[in-house]
Amino acid sequence: MIKSLEPYECVVVIADPLYNEVFAKSWYTRFGTEISFIMIYVEESEDLLSPYSHTQESLLTAKKVGCQLYITLVANGIQVARLLRFGDRFRILNSLAKYIFLYDDRLFEEKLFYLWRKIINVVFIRRFEGKSTANGKKRSPWFELSTVPFPSQIHRVLVPKRLDIWTHSKFRKDTDLFRDKTLDLNNQTVKVVAFPHLPGTAKISSTSTARAFLSLKENAPACFSGTEIEIIQTVAKAMNFRCEIYEPENADVELWGRKMVGGIYTGIIGEMVNARADIALGDLYYTPYLLELMDLSVPYNTECLTFLTPESLTDNSWKTLVLPFKPIMWAAVLICLMLCTLAFYFLARFHVHMTTMTNKRVKNKNRIHPDPVEELRGKKKKVVTLSLFPEVEKLDPNVKYTLMKEQYQPPRDKDEPVGLYQFSQPVNSTLYTYSMLLLVSLPKLPSGWSLRMLTGWYWLYCLLLVTSYRASMTAILAKPTPRVRIDTLDELVASKLTYGGWGDLTREFFTSSDDATLKMISENFVMVNDSDEAVDQVADASFAFYENTYFLKEALVKRQLRFQSLSKRNFTSNQTEEAKNLAKQDRSLHIMNDCIINMPISIGLQKNSPMKPRFDKFIRMVMEAGLIKKWLDDVMQNVLNAEVQTDNEHEIKAIMNMKKFSGGLVALGIGYFISIVTLLVEIIYFNSVVKKNPSFNKYSKTVQNNKKSK
Repeated sequence: MIKSLEPYECVVVIADPLYNEVFAKSWYTRFGTEISFIMIYVEESEDLLSPYSHTQESLLTAKKVGCQLYITLVANGIQVARLLRFGDRFRILNSLAKYIFLYDDRLFEEKLFYLWRKIINVVFIRRFEGKSTANGKKRSPWFELSTVPFPSQIHRVLVPKRLDIWTHSKFRKDTDLFRDKTLDLNNQTVKVVAFPHLPGTAKISSTSTARAFLSLKENAPACFSGTEIEIIQTVAKAMNFRCEIYEPENADVELWGRKMVGGIYTGIIGEMVNARADIALGDLYYTPYLLELMDLSVPYNTECLTFLTPESLTDNSWKTLVLPFKPIMWAAVLICLMLCTLAFYFLARFHVHMTTMTNKRVKNKNRIHPDPVEELRGKKKKVVTLSLFPEVEKLDPNVKYTLMKEQYQPPRDKDEPVGLYQFSQPVNSTLYTYSMLLLVSLPKLPSGWSLRMLTGWYWLYCLLLVTSYRASMTAILAKPTPRVRIDTLDELVASKLTYGGWGDLTREFFTSSDDATLKMISENFVMVNDSDEAVDQVADASFAFYENTYFLKEALVKRQLRFQSLSKRNFTSNQTEEAKNLAKQDRSLHIMNDCIINMPISIGLQKNSPMKPRFDKFIRMVMEAGLIKKWLDDVMQNVLNAEVQTDNEHEIKAIMNMKKFSGGLVALGIGYFISIVTLLVEIIYFNSVVKKNPSFNKYSKTVQNNKKSK
């Protein structure tokens, strides 16, 4: 027995007052300093289902440092049973360690059977008194060493399996007391609980929709398929066990399961908590919530969890005119327009000032030496300027009016040079600069070389900008109608949709998150039990469905196939058209591009399951061989094929229509609105200001007659 302690580095010793004397100081000194011991003294009155604080701290320390052997010499079997129950419930005992207990029939009661399916590296020591010889001399006692019959199933009675006999300070068979019992499970039956959840598991039935979707035969039996089914079958061959897969009650409603009043769980979680199943399948998330209830294998895959959202909540065709450029590009265009307007205006004013100064100098020079011919012509020529308002009455026929050429030119200052009028005023500078941006030519080239140079480079800028805009606009109109999509969490929250998902497991992620956006989603999170109904609500633009991308892709295809089957039935023409319209509604569904989280996916095992180390080992081997990706592709192949077929049937063509052209109509409507408002302002200004001017219509007959009478 002493030699068997040599491989261990840390040993936990638990003893009561009766056996405490066994572990004297001399007993520890036999092993030197190579082995560390943690001694736990248990009083006879201590309830080990709720141990004292020092006992709990010692057990936690032993688990933390990784002690490999627990020697428990406690005479009261009830105390030992309660300690094991406490350790299993709160994971305070390392089930993979090795245990030595005193044999006690109370440890083999039926209510403790679930413990011996987890703690399998155990040895029970049973003491037998030696019989008296013929000489009346009593023989020395001997010890029977036994263990639980793993992997054999425990039914109504647990009969320990004898390992060896210890007598005369030696073993009779020298058997390995703690051999690895998970190397070969001897073709034992392992119960596996599962419910359909793509891509881990998929329930194959003989319904018409499933046959069309999965290409099944007419009389195909109901069973499960999927990535996790392939994994469990591979591990079963390696560990030599058979799988009995079953579906829990109300799996379509309970799904993974939820906690009821009294601490009772439903679904596959309830099956695992109540130890009715050994393995759980169904895309189990590697989360603290599940780790408290069961063991999880090493993650074999990561799935993108996101929302299925309506693809178009509003139509953005009216924004066609602004879609070719991004907002930052439009901002740059506006800034350039304002800067060029100011540049044209200030350069024009500079040239006006310089020309005016030059003209004044010339006039002052001409006043000293006037031209007699020009004076004579000026005296003979009578010029009358027409009224600028259409309301001017008929002019006096006795007066001869000569229309000067200058009357047809836009108003400008007397000394202003020709060609600068379009930029010398702020309003005109803005209008003509904007018109050049629309490739409208100027009525006359400006005078002044600085303005001409700026105009030439500005025209080159306008050509490049307009060409880019036209090319982008052509590409937008050549595409199908643009659709508004929700691709980020911020857009989802701003959409004011209702969010929802399957089971408490999904909502627990949002409620336990510290992110402010996820907290907002958790406040409006709704539980759903029917994926088809949830997808229909998403199509109604009132709901966002939370799941992994594989499951959402399958839900979309199932919806398409469901409505396709409706359209193929012998309905009336109106009903058939309605069914076709319904079949197209799934086009308005979109899977968000941003993942809420890339969740690790595992296979569930019983809490403190002894199979976990070897289970993880074989899953890693399967992952390294690349079989996980191959099985995922096989599961999703039918979904992808069905989706491609549906896309071909309902191909969207890029045809120009009024919906696409609504952007132009919006621009035209804005122009009409501004024009009408401007016209109304002009009319009001004319009636309230211009007409009240004393000089208004001074050439009318009434004014002329009044002058003559005077």
